[in-house]
Parts: sequence; structure tokens; C-alpha cells
Amino acid sequence: MAILTFNEATCKGCKLCIDACPKDILDLELSRVNAKGYNPVKCNASAACTACGICARVCPDSVIKVERGV
Repeated sequence: MAILTFNEATCKGCKLCIDACPKDILDLELSRVNAKGYNPVKCNASAACTACGICARVCPDSVIKVERGV
């Protein structure tokens, strides 16, 4: 199990993490926008995350933090 943390205030909704996720569990939060006017990323199924870290590595703004849970 993994713990994903998103710095939603700095997310620009570029979708690079969404496209890179091998489990296809990331999406944009279309129901709201952050202070910069972008839809931030969200995780739809954190239990399915393997903590591979690909999403965090491709993020140009270091929005995502991936931790291995217990």
C-alpha cells in the first residue's frame, strides 16, 4: 500500500502523472480548481497504488509525494 500526497496548490493539471501511471488510478479533480485556476490531480484508488513513484518523477513541479505504507 502507498500513501500519495499532492500539493494541490501548485498543481497545474498538466496530466503528465496521469498518463505515466501504470495502474491508471490518477485523474483530475474536475469539480474544483486551485488558487492558480487549475484542476488538481487526485488518486481514485490509493489501495491499488504500488508506490512505483513514476508519477512523482514525471511531475515538473514536484507536486506528488509517494511513500510506502504499512
